[in-house]
Amino acid sequence: MNMASIQFDIRAAINAANIFFVNHDLLLPRRRRCCLSLSPRPFPSFSSYGAAAASPTPSSSLFRSRAFSSGTSEPAIKLPEKPPICSADELHYVTIPNSDWRLALWRYHPSPQAPPRNHPLLLLSGVGTNAIGYDLSPGSSFARYMSGQGYDTWILEVRGAGLSVRESDAKNIGESAYAASEHIQIRDLSQTLVNIVEEGQKSVSPQLFDLHDRLTSTVVDFQKQLDLIVKYDWDFDHYLEEDVPTAMQYIKAECKPKDGKLLAIGHSMGGILLYARTARSGFEGNDSGFAAIVTLASSVDYTTSNSRLKLLVPLADPAQALNVPVVPLGAMLAAAFPLSSRPPYVLSWLNNLISAQDMMHPELLEKLVLNNFCTIPAKLLLQLTTAFREGGLRDRSGKFLYKDHLHKCNIPVLALAGDQDLICPPEAVEETVKVLPKHLVTYKVFGESGGPHYAHYDLVGGQLQAVEQVYPAIVEFLSQHDSV
Repeated sequence: MNMASIQFDIRAAINAANIFFVNHDLLLPRRRRCCLSLSPRPFPSFSSYGAAAASPTPSSSLFRSRAFSSGTSEPAIKLPEKPPICSADELHYVTIPNSDWRLALWRYHPSPQAPPRNHPLLLLSGVGTNAIGYDLSPGSSFARYMSGQGYDTWILEVRGAGLSVRESDAKNIGESAYAASEHIQIRDLSQTLVNIVEEGQKSVSPQLFDLHDRLTSTVVDFQKQLDLIVKYDWDFDHYLEEDVPTAMQYIKAECKPKDGKLLAIGHSMGGILLYARTARSGFEGNDSGFAAIVTLASSVDYTTSNSRLKLLVPLADPAQALNVPVVPLGAMLAAAFPLSSRPPYVLSWLNNLISAQDMMHPELLEKLVLNNFCTIPAKLLLQLTTAFREGGLRDRSGKFLYKDHLHKCNIPVLALAGDQDLICPPEAVEETVKVLPKHLVTYKVFGESGGPHYAHYDLVGGQLQAVEQVYPAIVEFLSQHDSV
């Protein structure tokens, strides 16, 4: 399929997103809206779906709060009873200062059999994704692997993602978390889509002119199952300046590293956040708070690459013109997945964006697509598209170019790329790597001519190949820089 056809598919999907907001009077009362973040929720296994709906909602008396100074008087919360969808050892909530947002932190205890580590490990996910990408299943869990290596491992779900909630009253966080897990019924939506596709397969044309109608129908079904948040009013800099620092401060308070630093790994936008924080710290002459960082398929400058994300650049203005404040990425991928994985495979290009052939078990790929992605604000997307302009990613003012200050980086960096990554190709990763101090950066491309090959998610979830090749390289690097 050519680039124009792919772009047509995406444009139709964004146009369909407008149905979410054409009639705000249909939305639920504000109290319900504020409880939930609009995102497909990860489930530990497909069979646990029924258990999630049947689980009791905890009362406010179950909460344990602790004093935590983040510029706000609101306490941080550790839920003694996690929603079933959270497969971590612990689920913590920390409040963004001067905000109702409560960020979810999934914690994985270090294995007592592993060597003791000096620094906790923070994992940051890609744009519009939640914690599930790092913890797909017990047998395919990057987070569990790292905790098994002795790292006190934390996954941050930024505002609007996963189990993060918008809740003004700390006593209601547990209720909000359980409500979020119970109201996101992505498998029912998936089956609806399968039925739609199977009924209409014979009439599917190569031009996909009926995709808009299918997606519109899907979004209507999706709207019936979700309590929508009206206000998606954040961008990349909100993550950088508020979400990440708040999480870092909390993790340091919990783990008390001797030097006050963390190790961090970021996939896709998560890695961009690490680069941006390093650049901003270098510009301001501040300590980044990291002992070392690892970026997986990340870059702040895509101008020289043939990234498929370039397809989003001309869509930015149409999205703005349609007055669509959000892009329902999860709903769009759920709508597209049956067309990518079932005959006549009219959207087969979608799977190649996520994982290379034979790198992920089909059930895990389905779980990733249907449960890992959420809704993103249009203004976040608009800021990220500056990575395709000369000079690379800019702050919201458009005046600060993060790439211009990466040469001031003073911490070790491991930058990894996948040989068949169509989203962040190796040449995009190299564009960022070349401006980092040579004595501090290590760069490696995974993938061999005879296979295995690595697409965008395979560095994290490529099952046996990633466990044997990628994970040990990351552990070796972090171990070298874990001293205090």
